[in-house]
Amino acid sequence: MCAFDTHQSEREWMVTHTIAARGVRDKRVLDAIRRLPRDLFVPEELRSESYADCPLPIGCGQTISQPYIVALMTELLHLQGGEKVLEIGTGSGYQAALLAMLAGEVHTIERHVELSERAHKVTRQFGLDNLHFHVGDGSLGLAEHAPFDGIIVTAGAPLTPKTLLDQLSDGGRLVIPVGSHFGQDLQLWWRDGKKFDSESICPVVFVPLRGRHGWDGDEAEE
Repeated sequence: MCAFDTHQSEREWMVTHTIAARGVRDKRVLDAIRRLPRDLFVPEELRSESYADCPLPIGCGQTISQPYIVALMTELLHLQGGEKVLEIGTGSGYQAALLAMLAGEVHTIERHVELSERAHKVTRQFGLDNLHFHVGDGSLGLAEHAPFDGIIVTAGAPLTPKTLLDQLSDGGRLVIPVGSHFGQDLQLWWRDGKKFDSESICPVVFVPLRGRHGWDGDEAEE
């Protein structure tokens, strides 16, 4: 799909040593990460650090998540290829593009117009016709396109929004960081009819989820 192979060896090293070595096993996820050039989603002045296992700033107070966490959160959705997925927090567009390579239809929502437009421009290079961009309050989800087989939230919420749980399809899975501004617990939720169950995965640190069902603007800036 992608002709940008100048960093192929770095991607291979990243997948082998910083992702698979830490327990991510989903072959489809690993292969997609091998193919997707993370350097194109990073500001030009930081591209030399594109394949380090760390988050990087992308503007508007946001970051592109570390590769291992992107891979882990993606693997937790158990995507097989035909699912409808919602991403909350487009950011750089890297996670959205990865999801679009693995699912049937992907919607991604971002509160910052500048980031959404930039991500859309970058991802157009890959011909991902199943990837749809929206601007708005991601904490509300995207009810007009629900239900979703998977929802992934790339910002830390104070609580898991019931609004998002309600937008899951039966059997759908939600991956979300929940906690304080300074650290969260990565949680996996899944729906069984009207019942929801959850599992704690690992500690993480994300920027705050802002919006009606996240942190308000003033708190998020602290």
